[in-house]
Amino acid sequence: MRTRPFLKWPGGKTRLLPHLLPLFSEKTQLCEPFLGSGAVFLNTQYPHYRLNDKNKDLITLYRVLQKNQENFIDSVAGFFKSKFNESKQFYALREKFNASRCDEERSRLFIYLNRHGFNGLCRYNQSGGLNVPFGSHDKPYFPEKEMRAFYQKAQQAEFTCEDFEVVLKNIRRQSVIYCDPPYVPLSASANFTAYTQFGFSFQEQAKLAGRAKSLADKGHTVIISNHDNDVTRQLYEGAKLIQISVPRLIGADASKRKAVNELIAVFGV
Repeated sequence: MRTRPFLKWPGGKTRLLPHLLPLFSEKTQLCEPFLGSGAVFLNTQYPHYRLNDKNKDLITLYRVLQKNQENFIDSVAGFFKSKFNESKQFYALREKFNASRCDEERSRLFIYLNRHGFNGLCRYNQSGGLNVPFGSHDKPYFPEKEMRAFYQKAQQAEFTCEDFEVVLKNIRRQSVIYCDPPYVPLSASANFTAYTQFGFSFQEQAKLAGRAKSLADKGHTVIISNHDNDVTRQLYEGAKLIQISVPRLIGADASKRKAVNELIAVFGV
């Protein structure tokens, strides 16, 4: 049985785990510069974890849960009542989230908005405000069991909110480094990099690939997921490349969600 993340997340890796996990070698640490919902972290066994994401709200939530399991989970449960599952309440609480400067309040509301918003999206406007629309779910699931599992696992982890280059320059332990960056777009209309208010350019994709090769030369194992196209195959030249087909789940029209080819690049052993 897999441990599922407590957040819905664009590009989450739960479906990819059967392909990914056999590639992970024995090291003293797993490092994830692009953590997201933590599906890989939750389903591996390492003595130590260095977990990073540039989304400050996400990392703040993980730190709050890591320190204060019971009270925090109880406080989130109150939002999973029928009176909060309607659009007027959703938009009022989204406005409250965007205005709040309290870490615990923002973290509670982040889970509410994630589970009641459209399709699990996490999207921000240019001002840094969360702008995901209401999802119209019949009965949003309260992920109590998944939050407790995350709390237990998080006791072995260090959470940071830094640029990926900073994280990769400060690898001290012999590590497996799993990188799940915002993907190279398949087409001009398919670019979705708004998990934070910052994008992820081709130059950053190239820097990540270069850093992966350098770290592999130092004895680390680096695994990167991305779309499979001419750009990524050129970026990851020299790595072991594995192509897989993955269903796309983000599109609004479920009938038009098709499988796409993804690439797993493995640098080092």
